[in-house]
Amino acid sequence: MTDRTARRSRRLGVLISGRGSNLQAIIDAIADGRLNATIAIVISNRADAPGLERARAAGIPTQVIDHRSFKSREDYDRALVAELRAHSVVVVCLAGFMRLLSPVFVEAYPDRILNIHPSLLPDFPGLHPQQQALDAGVALSGATVHIVNEDLDAGPIVLQRTVPVLPGDTAETLAARILVEEHKLYPEAIQRTLDEIAD
Repeated sequence: MTDRTARRSRRLGVLISGRGSNLQAIIDAIADGRLNATIAIVISNRADAPGLERARAAGIPTQVIDHRSFKSREDYDRALVAELRAHSVVVVCLAGFMRLLSPVFVEAYPDRILNIHPSLLPDFPGLHPQQQALDAGVALSGATVHIVNEDLDAGPIVLQRTVPVLPGDTAETLAARILVEEHKLYPEAIQRTLDEIAD
């Protein structure tokens, strides 16, 4: 494999809807050598997503594809896939992308879509997992990076990291503590996935 081919095999597409803190963690991990990859494109469904500025500040190409401009979820996902393919993306990373992916998208990148979720899956999928953890009275929560399939937060687990649930925790304080671990975990999981593809 040539150096150029190796670089092309490590091209990431990152999808965001909001502040992009996990995007920033990926950018930082690449910059300091913890993640051997290139972010080829950052796409948001929202033009006002603060994460777009993080990408632009790092010199990464960005694209806004507004889901409201499409008649169906499938049409929207086809547009996303076309943009990712135009940038030779190999692995797609969801970083606070607040859209459910249709089979059209999942089938275009089988076993190559990663998501990070702030709970120890399979516990507490879906929305508000930190509050779900508090309501259940668990002693441990954490973060999970998993491969995306057609079921919500149900794909194969790549890596997890635990976080204690402390007395007096609120959903906000627990979320903040989990987020610190997310920023370490996601680049590590992406590297593992890329290494497995290369093998």
